[in-house]
Amino acid sequence: MRWFRVSMRSMLQQGVKIGNRVKIAILSSFYPYRGGIAQFNANLYRELSRNHNVKAFNFKRQYPKILFPGKTQFIEKGDPAIEIENTQILDTVNPFTFFKTAKKIREFEPDLLLMRYWMPWFAPSLGFIARKQNKNTKVISILDNVIPHEPMFYDKPFTKYFLGGSDGFVVLSGSVGDDLLKLRKDALYTCIPHPVYDHFGTGINRDEAAGKLCLEKGKRTILFFGLIRDYKGLDVLIDAFSMLDERYQLVIAGEPYGSFSSYTEQLNKLPDKSRVKLFTRYIPDSEVPLFFSACDVCVLPYKSATQSGISSISYHYELPMITTSAGGLRESIEEPGAGIVVDAPDPKLIKEAIGDFFEKNLYSVMADNIKKHKSKLSWEVFANKLTDFYHTI
Repeated sequence: MRWFRVSMRSMLQQGVKIGNRVKIAILSSFYPYRGGIAQFNANLYRELSRNHNVKAFNFKRQYPKILFPGKTQFIEKGDPAIEIENTQILDTVNPFTFFKTAKKIREFEPDLLLMRYWMPWFAPSLGFIARKQNKNTKVISILDNVIPHEPMFYDKPFTKYFLGGSDGFVVLSGSVGDDLLKLRKDALYTCIPHPVYDHFGTGINRDEAAGKLCLEKGKRTILFFGLIRDYKGLDVLIDAFSMLDERYQLVIAGEPYGSFSSYTEQLNKLPDKSRVKLFTRYIPDSEVPLFFSACDVCVLPYKSATQSGISSISYHYELPMITTSAGGLRESIEEPGAGIVVDAPDPKLIKEAIGDFFEKNLYSVMADNIKKHKSKLSWEVFANKLTDFYHTI
């Protein structure tokens, strides 16, 4: 079985094209849900729809409010988003909708059912639905995580149940593949890197973007972007920033999931906290170009990770990155020369990497490396490799 997985992966890497039009059902988050999962699904739906018959099945309720620490799960007025036509049907709290969703998908008679898995809460509903499909329907699950960043005692049994319902898996980094084999040794999977998020639009003039964000001109500008959760290491970056001189400024842009008070205490201890610009809210798609155009480098000081949607935005805007070696970040950033990877989420290491980036003038060479590499991370490449994989199982 291991030989077969390796041979199959080699065939996919060589770009072998197999098969024709496929009838595909995708069960996951779509508009009006917001965030990285819904954005990913919308981009993948659009690409698959170019050559295949695709239907989207959505949640009526992803999870109860008690499990969602942010302001809202939904797109708000004025935030442009990719509107994908979909059937809102699955309520993860209501088992009756599990049967209803499984039936609706069976009636569509797909060749392939695609699902996304990123936390064990979804295991009962998605695992049940996968097991209730027609014999001729193959089930492939795209795994963002197998082992959650913030683990609970029920994670393993729930995840094992979910994994047992799929015929194959797509992982976005090698570390997720390793985690998959720990829980399902016979898993048939392929690794396809996270595509570039290119739906936010083009970048804008640096000075114009900085002006709109009220940043100081001429300073070396560091960006922390995305949801603020403990495992993403913002506290590590603030400690690193405290060791940098007045030539630097830090932009923190993203919605806190939980209390921000501990970060506020850190910021209040800085010699000059005016060099930190806070945008502690959900950043709508329309504002994303501002942040990635105004900054010199994006820092991902993660304590744990599998892969990062933020790195996929950085790739789009050709913005170099500094990150830890957590999960698959080293393979996605250091190997293509897209940034600097440090060995641990240590403030001193992050500070030294930031200093090296600016003192050695690494921006241009890294931006060029990103420009050369990102064509390999297109949605077309991802969709083709996914459907090639489908034809091997």
